[in-house]
Amino acid sequence: MYQPYPDDVQPGSQFGHSATPIPPSVARAVQVMYVGAVASLIGISIDLATAGSLRARLVTINKNGAKLTPTQVTDTEHLAIGALIVTGLIGAALWYWMAQNNRAGKSWARIVATVLFGIDTIGVIADIDGTSALAGTVATRIFGIVVWLVGLAAIILLWQRTSSDYFHGAPRY
Repeated sequence: MYQPYPDDVQPGSQFGHSATPIPPSVARAVQVMYVGAVASLIGISIDLATAGSLRARLVTINKNGAKLTPTQVTDTEHLAIGALIVTGLIGAALWYWMAQNNRAGKSWARIVATVLFGIDTIGVIADIDGTSALAGTVATRIFGIVVWLVGLAAIILLWQRTSSDYFHGAPRY
């Protein structure tokens, strides 16, 4: 026999409480994070399109005393390209994971997203001033700044008062 839900429990709710609606600031932050995931995938294409400059930098390093054989230069280039692809895929996965967990109201996800943004900030600064071992081309540097701005928008949205109220009221599991 069919039994209706009690008045205080709604389908899909947890712990007998009605689901907390997602505030617009968190919903926009999640959308921005999805943009960040797509941007990370586009970044892989930009990295691959500018891979020729990577070989030129390796040849320059070799002329400055690294003493690499032509095979070692090629192997290093392939390794670097593989690393760029893997880090781009990991970046996209992290954007998606953070979007899902922040949407669910998990307060730890907002903190992790902020820490990841801090790490990205250090990487962008290192890439801009050229101290990064794999400092990119002008195109990759500019794109890195664009992705950083996407992250900044997400972080600002996640730390608004309405977002904080949502994270403090959402279940922590």
